[in-house]
Amino acid sequence: MAEKIIIATDKAPQAIGTYSQAVKVGSTVYLSGQIPLDPTTMQMVSDEFSAQVVQVFDNLTAVCEAAGGSLSDIVKLNIFMTDLSNFATVNEIMGRYFSQPYPARAAIGVKQLPKDSLVEMDGVMEV
Repeated sequence: MAEKIIIATDKAPQAIGTYSQAVKVGSTVYLSGQIPLDPTTMQMVSDEFSAQVVQVFDNLTAVCEAAGGSLSDIVKLNIFMTDLSNFATVNEIMGRYFSQPYPARAAIGVKQLPKDSLVEMDGVMEV
């Protein structure tokens, strides 16, 4: 098996459990789920859905950059939401961070997320 390289940055929230922010194996980077925590305070940025989505994309950006890539290198993005009626908001905000060709994506409704976040995202990046 190829060597596992652990990716870590203080520009994204520190892991709050038994996981790494990302793991690189070969040219593939597996991004752990990001919730809308401010990396400096480790507190939720807001109770407002849009602000949470922006913070999650900012956190993912920081981890991608620490791994030597960018959001445009994400090939698969998973979005978990506690309310799927926010899907249009996610699409609008995602359009600010991504341009075509877009990554493959799943949007999944879940009952609850860590720290009562309204949204969480993880993904796979190829660098």
